[in-house]
Amino acid sequence: MATVTKKELIDQIADATGQKRVVAKKIVQGFLDSIIVELGKGNRLEFRDFGVFEVKQRRARMAQNPKTLEQVPVPAKRSVKFKVGRLMKQTLANADAADAASNLEPHAPGAASPTGEKSTNDAAVG
Repeated sequence: MATVTKKELIDQIADATGQKRVVAKKIVQGFLDSIIVELGKGNRLEFRDFGVFEVKQRRARMAQNPKTLEQVPVPAKRSVKFKVGRLMKQTLANADAADAASNLEPHAPGAASPTGEKSTNDAAVG
């Protein structure tokens, strides 16, 4: 699994749309900035089939410093919650199914499995 950066996404969008990279970058950055502004206002952002971003208020609580075992107050704060949409959920489920199927494919006797281990059924018959 690889990490895809914003720059790489911008390049993909520019290629797919035929726009210059600077135009795609302005659009993507404007989109991300708008998400931040709307979440900052406490608004819920819903993108059909993709997912929903919403701000949740977390209440103040007491926590414990694991080193000193001292009780420490943790202030209330807001955090962003993301709920996966239908299309993304299906895509992830299909990718998981494809990964699971590729791990179950038979391999040649004596060859390493996808995990790098030799199969116990590969013993030589002599």
